[in-house]
Amino acid sequence: MERRIGFIGAGMMAEALIAGVLGSGLVTAERLIASDVSEARREAVAKKHHIRVTHDNRQVVAFADVLVLAVKPQHAADVLGEIGGQLDAGKTVVSIMAGVSTATIESFLPAGVPVVRVMPNLPCVVGAGAAAVCQGRHATREHAQEAAAILEATGRVVFVDEALMDAVTGLSGSGPAYVLTVIESLADGGVAEGLPRAVALELAAQTVLGAAKLMLETGEHPAVLRDRVISPAGTTAEGMGVLETSGVRGALREAVRQAARRSRQLGEGTS
Repeated sequence: MERRIGFIGAGMMAEALIAGVLGSGLVTAERLIASDVSEARREAVAKKHHIRVTHDNRQVVAFADVLVLAVKPQHAADVLGEIGGQLDAGKTVVSIMAGVSTATIESFLPAGVPVVRVMPNLPCVVGAGAAAVCQGRHATREHAQEAAAILEATGRVVFVDEALMDAVTGLSGSGPAYVLTVIESLADGGVAEGLPRAVALELAAQTVLGAAKLMLETGEHPAVLRDRVISPAGTTAEGMGVLETSGVRGALREAVRQAARRSRQLGEGTS
């Protein structure tokens, strides 16, 4: 990528994207800049990644061709109000702010500025992220592909309509917390049966990783793969009976729906 990338906000997610684009060779450190209100964060990012940092968001806008908004959605109006007047149609705005619609972002910007909304998740820190991309009113497929290139440096990317972005937030954005709870619970069961805690956690985590990799690489439906594990009157059948009667499936489904609902609420608070 020949264009320069600027990050407004240098928190964990922004830093993961910075590390990803540098590690993949998408851009060099000289073509990156980040701002943050925290001096400690600025110093840490500069020291680790050798990129330019600043406390002034307007310096980021002046430097960058692609501007990544990586602040909390509650701060969207303040940040966009500060920098909106500096932007033009030659710059691409990429937002990772949960719940904040492209229309809301566009309302702070001059007419014609392309906005792309994305939703990465925490595993992008280790190069195993799942992210979704959608286009705003003035963004073309080329703008969306530009944003996707940044995200692909840290994991998998899908393209969706914006109406589905809150669902993405509830599923893959919040999903790592649900899966980590599953891992912890599986390990607790192993410990209750006598396994050392460290061994139980390693087995549980690798089991979840392996099951996900199996599904992604074979392309088969999880129910088909699950049936291959379940033998009639066997151990897995016994365990699955407990999960079904305990309502685990319904609880996970409802967790996604409630997280999506909260994403919509956050977006309404910035409009």
